[in-house]
Amino acid sequence: MNQSTGKPGLLVSQALAAWRSILLGSTPMLSIEITRECPLTCPGCYAYGDNHLGGTATLRNLSDFRGTDLVDGIVALVRQHRPLHVSLVGGEPLVRHRELSRALPILSEMNVHTMVVTSAVIPIPREWMNIPRVRVAVSVDGLPEHHDVRRKPATYERILQNIAGCEVNVHWTITRPMVQRAEYLEEFLAFWNARTEVVRLWASLYTPQKDEQSPEILIPPERREVAEKLARLQPRYNKLLMNAGIARAIQVPPRTPRDCMFSRLSTNYSADLRTRVEPCIFGGAPDCSQCGCAISSGLHWLGGVRASRLVKIGTLVNISVAVGSVVGSFRRDYCEHPRWSRKQHRPMHNLVPSGKGEASNGSRRD
Repeated sequence: MNQSTGKPGLLVSQALAAWRSILLGSTPMLSIEITRECPLTCPGCYAYGDNHLGGTATLRNLSDFRGTDLVDGIVALVRQHRPLHVSLVGGEPLVRHRELSRALPILSEMNVHTMVVTSAVIPIPREWMNIPRVRVAVSVDGLPEHHDVRRKPATYERILQNIAGCEVNVHWTITRPMVQRAEYLEEFLAFWNARTEVVRLWASLYTPQKDEQSPEILIPPERREVAEKLARLQPRYNKLLMNAGIARAIQVPPRTPRDCMFSRLSTNYSADLRTRVEPCIFGGAPDCSQCGCAISSGLHWLGGVRASRLVKIGTLVNISVAVGSVVGSFRRDYCEHPRWSRKQHRPMHNLVPSGKGEASNGSRRD
């Protein structure tokens, strides 16, 4: 992303590195739930859902690791999967801050970009800010009237104390109660965009599981209104990762995990460092028709953009995945990604309609 404007964009070197990774049979993104522990009890937390790991186990019931075993386990997974970007999540990853302080420099030396996703309920070690290729993302669920209730004890007061002197991203999950007041979205953006600690802001919409009934879920007109309003607000709040294409992708999400570029290009592990989280970071049976994941939306938009005005990036990904499946099969430690299977593969058709200067495939859904 262009940090000076808040607009999405990859460096050429990063795009080429991701392409090379896929061609060699590796997913460029890896997510690891490094602990089952968390001092919060947030409503709607997908990580602690009964079906998060497919119903055979739950995050709280898994064995997890500490000390050298955890550090070595994280590094081993990175060496096995060879990602360009690693997300270290939980649980609350900062309950393992000592282990992270050992692991993060190792990952940086491996030229891996690492993001630690936290509630900031625990102080963020200031020394992490000096490690190349390391970023901390703080989850904030709206303004204090909602966040402090949902995420206690990780209240606004504690977050501001614990990010002081740091540089962080803020990840905002928008739920239906937050859209009942017209000024709410802009109030949130105005507060966090003005914070000197914040480098980037990105927004997700609450993503339910299939057949879930929850007051958190936005109805379709609200999803459309939120997406369009965020795109309009972005020029005023330059730290927000948003454009018109991403706004359209929020309104027309990928139909299935096999249509989702994020799902296909990431590998996800739970706290025992063996159990896979499938079909994406949400686990269980996410309702893709109501997906609001910021990363999924961004990559879904990107898939419809033409590289050098010739071919859609989504088409290049499909071809690269097919090649990578063959190349990877010659590696001794290769384990084929569930959505890379040559027998089951089908191309991603429902790329979002694009605006001027972007690829468009209309409303085709076949």
